[in-house]
Amino acid sequence: MEESGMLYRGKIALYILLVLWLLLSTLSIYAQDENTTVLPDLGGREITIAVENAYPPYNFINEDGERVGWDYDTFNDICDLLNCVPIFEEVAWDGMLIAIANGEYDVAADGITYTEERDETVDFSDLYQAYDETLLVREEETRFTTSEELKAIDGYMVATQVGTTNEITAKELFGEQNVQSYDTFGAAIEALLNDDVDAVVVDRPAAEGYITERGSLKTLDESLSGIQGLAFAFPPGSDLIEPVNLAMARMQADGTWDDIYKKWFKTE
Repeated sequence: MEESGMLYRGKIALYILLVLWLLLSTLSIYAQDENTTVLPDLGGREITIAVENAYPPYNFINEDGERVGWDYDTFNDICDLLNCVPIFEEVAWDGMLIAIANGEYDVAADGITYTEERDETVDFSDLYQAYDETLLVREEETRFTTSEELKAIDGYMVATQVGTTNEITAKELFGEQNVQSYDTFGAAIEALLNDDVDAVVVDRPAAEGYITERGSLKTLDESLSGIQGLAFAFPPGSDLIEPVNLAMARMQADGTWDDIYKKWFKTE
């Protein structure tokens, strides 16, 4: 049984790596073509970027009170290439995509999952990262190692963030009665560390970010869903989509993209 479980986890990990390789290889090939393309000059235009500042490693406030993360580094470099000025605005997640659809901000970062439903109200950039969803648990957790084992625990409860694809996954897998949704993932993590819930359903890259930031946590090997993709969200018809895509491709070609990725995400 243990051997078959290891084989299953190995296949899942291999599948995730393969899809991520294909995604990034495709973008890299596109980037090579774009490396000689003259990038648009936005003439010092200010670009408002919606972030939560509560979703490490994409965006968060560190111990020194600084606003940092992958989103900050990436958009600072994008604007260096496009001659724009990034203005980061702290926005609650539950209203972020509505605000983008209404044109209140120029773009939303925040590790947003592309879905067809969301694509009906906002426009998206090229996909920039592939990932799966996982269970984040306390480091000392020994009662369960899979979602099925968790379900066997009487009165179990999982946490997640309201209005996310993780919330959809949690309710589908565990039932609404066993899911507690919080306004922020930070609050869900606090509930986990305080023993108020047994696990948190979250994207794996974000889970690794919380492990680095908070400690005393670990992820389960199990993948809760298939591979999904992240993209930046824009108001419908935004004239920034093509310039941002071109800048992303240039960063892929010159190695900047990989440098930022390695800074904020575990690569071993």
